[in-house]
Amino acid sequence: MLWLKALHLIAMVCWFAGLFYLPRLFVYHAMSSDAASHERFCVMERKLYRGIMLPSMLATLLFGFWLLYLNPAWLKMGWLHAKLLLVALLIGYHHVCGAQLKRFARGENARSHVFYRWFNEVPVLFLLAIVILVVVKPF
Repeated sequence: MLWLKALHLIAMVCWFAGLFYLPRLFVYHAMSSDAASHERFCVMERKLYRGIMLPSMLATLLFGFWLLYLNPAWLKMGWLHAKLLLVALLIGYHHVCGAQLKRFARGENARSHVFYRWFNEVPVLFLLAIVILVVVKPF
């Protein structure tokens, strides 16, 4: 079970790395104005999303549900319900990032780099809350 926890944590760290970096790329993409930069950012964003973020998210979920399967008593604990709600919202954020990536690729971005600077802070809040719930188990 410790190996499974380790794999879950490794996948989660990789997923969050992408969740932190992709919106930062959006900041730079929103600030760019030439076609070469636009194309370069589109390639970087697509490779990050499809090559790192999506597989890491799926691995995080797989190992997490596997842990739940092996420890069904956790489902009676309030902290886990809160964590699962936050994970569901994080998956939504992940998909919002994917939708925004497609808008940039189509040349339809209507948001400023300032918006993306704030948008980039959202996963930090998720990370703080999820880690505190898992480690402290406040309820």
